[in-house]
Amino acid sequence: MDAMTMPLRPRAGRPTREQAEARHAELLEAALDHFLDKGFDTATVEAIAATVNMTKRTVYARYPDKVSLFRAAVRRAIEQFATPPEQVTAMRGATLEETLLNIGRLRVQQVTTPQGLKLQRIINTESYRFPDIFTSYYELAAMPVIRFLTELLRAENAAGRLALDDPQLAANVFMAMVTSGPVRIIVSGNKISPTEIDRRVEFGVKLFLNGARPR
Repeated sequence: MDAMTMPLRPRAGRPTREQAEARHAELLEAALDHFLDKGFDTATVEAIAATVNMTKRTVYARYPDKVSLFRAAVRRAIEQFATPPEQVTAMRGATLEETLLNIGRLRVQQVTTPQGLKLQRIINTESYRFPDIFTSYYELAAMPVIRFLTELLRAENAAGRLALDDPQLAANVFMAMVTSGPVRIIVSGNKISPTEIDRRVEFGVKLFLNGARPR
């Protein structure tokens, strides 16, 4: 085979935008796992870089320190966890009770996913050190549901079917009351059956409605 017939080798060059984005996502995913496994104090950028076969120089070119890498990894996880607006709207049922049940079940189910568990655990572990990650979680992941629920409760108030002084506060209380118990059990690593989750959500919804209806 002479030089004229030899196949040309692809030239090494800069990665495409898609390749660069995929590598960046891989880095942030590995960082989240590492921070969760080791804790912020003992995690190192060098170890995270090695996990994805990057040099620490490459990582530091984008994230100047461990704090900025941590915040980026957590924010990406929050954005992935956040409920899309169309999914929130799809929670509307034929009745208020059905809608509230749908919302409660959705929020608990989201935590049972691998990504949901990672996010909840790292927020529980590190939010005392980084209060901003809890704020970001609330604004990006919780607020779309809270806004939907607030408008729903406000409309029920206007129709005279509920008597709530503060629909937005009631929406926040509802989420804490209905989802916090099952979520704490799941995040702690204890098992809870789908039947028990449903029982808890249904009980919380009925208790909330009984307290919210006009006397």
